[in-house]
Amino acid sequence: MAAERGISRRALLIALAIAGATAVPAGAQGPAPGNGYTMPTLTFDDQTVQRRLGTVHASALRSVSGANTIGADRAVYDRSGLLSYPPGTVVRAGGGYPAPQRWTRDAAVNAWSGVSLLAPDVGRNTLWSVVDRARDGLVVQQDNQWWDQIVWVLAAHHHYLVTGDRDFLARAYDTSARTLAARRAEHFDPSFGLFAGPGFMNDGISGYPSPPASKSVHSSFVLDHPHAAKLMCLSTNCLYYGAHQALAAMSEALGHPVQAASFRSDAEHLRTAIDQHLWRADAGTYGYLVHGEGPLAGRLDTSQEGAGLALAILLGVADSRRAGQILDSTHWQPYGIVNVWPHFPRFDDRHPGRHNVMVWPMVHGLYGQAAADAGRSEPFALAVDTLADLVTASGGFYELYDSVTGKVDGGWQGGASGHADHFVSQPDQTWSATAYLRLIHEGLFGLTFTDDSLRLAPCLPSAWGPVSLRGLRYRGMTLDVRLSGGGGRVESCTVDGLAGDPVVAADGQGHHTIEVALKS
Repeated sequence: MAAERGISRRALLIALAIAGATAVPAGAQGPAPGNGYTMPTLTFDDQTVQRRLGTVHASALRSVSGANTIGADRAVYDRSGLLSYPPGTVVRAGGGYPAPQRWTRDAAVNAWSGVSLLAPDVGRNTLWSVVDRARDGLVVQQDNQWWDQIVWVLAAHHHYLVTGDRDFLARAYDTSARTLAARRAEHFDPSFGLFAGPGFMNDGISGYPSPPASKSVHSSFVLDHPHAAKLMCLSTNCLYYGAHQALAAMSEALGHPVQAASFRSDAEHLRTAIDQHLWRADAGTYGYLVHGEGPLAGRLDTSQEGAGLALAILLGVADSRRAGQILDSTHWQPYGIVNVWPHFPRFDDRHPGRHNVMVWPMVHGLYGQAAADAGRSEPFALAVDTLADLVTASGGFYELYDSVTGKVDGGWQGGASGHADHFVSQPDQTWSATAYLRLIHEGLFGLTFTDDSLRLAPCLPSAWGPVSLRGLRYRGMTLDVRLSGGGGRVESCTVDGLAGDPVVAADGQGHHTIEVALKS
């Protein structure tokens, strides 16, 4: 459970920081032959670019489909009763953590960022692995890290769009609606029109100013600090907005227009509240959080939250004008987009906070995809290049990196000792690998899934030259996609040699070739 990760993971990391060791989860194994993975091949015509970017893509595929795909013990992972055997596998969070890793946020993010596309059966299993059967039906596991639960809704809707699995859709809708209702009942603040809860990526107190961070609390877990449960954060509220829109789309797909209209109405009210309380017109960006109670109640913290800004763009909270303002004003560190900028006063470049000015590849990758979605090839290229350099220099996909030096580092955070501890950056981090896959598949190639089609909205930096993605499985088809030119606007497209839009119908079969020429 996410709550177990919040407690045992902290203890583990402190122990590892002292011992300098890592643990390999029991039962870790590679995928069995035929378990459903497909491995598309990324090829840049320019061999220098291929060595720099293409090899990292191949490494990310191996990382996800290899050691990070593990056997799923029914007693642990199949509380929903919906896992499939075969393949009998799920995707774990990564190396260095104890088993089992039944963590909602990791499961949802990894399915959303690549596993549902590459291995639909494994993606489905991974999503169901964090769902329970409650008295009144299916629900995402309920724990004290409630803000993790809502990203599952987006990942589940994405899985349906990728696979077209109607049976999954019906159960996912039921699970999502019940989960969202629980969160609205317990954590919606009607006085602000926002949902309370810490930020999407920041379950550690190093990701927050003081208050709520308190020196008198000897714990790294955010909820152990006073008033932290009442924070209203940009990233979390953007995810709630996206979840309402996803539920509206699922409702429509299932033939429930009244429910769809209700979810869309709630989404628009939430978007209005986000703009009212978090948008900074003076700076052309969103603030990080609103304090819900305590000495700063009602006050906006103006720090930059990397995941929040990315999700605001990706999920449509920010319109195109505001998206452009955000991309123009965002602060980059030498090695990428950080969790929260700038340093809180208790941290600095020599002792950066673990969830403060540090590069988590998953957050950095979301921001890169946001740039691609906005057609901004320069920041998109910078995001991909930077992440590829970090992975190449470190020899793998680590949990987080120092934003100034680019070195593998876990950052600093207060804990049980009563002072700041130096944490370990864990190896073989699955969502760091899927972050890179997402940048390539949904950023560079612009794969955009709908109920009835796959559309391409590529963003190709001109310096990279022509590039191909071959052997991409999508429902009943295998696709070869080639991009040329540069930029984010489609100049021309052919599908199997015939001129047309960059789109293939979801009910197609067989092999198809798509060639897209781009311009700035």
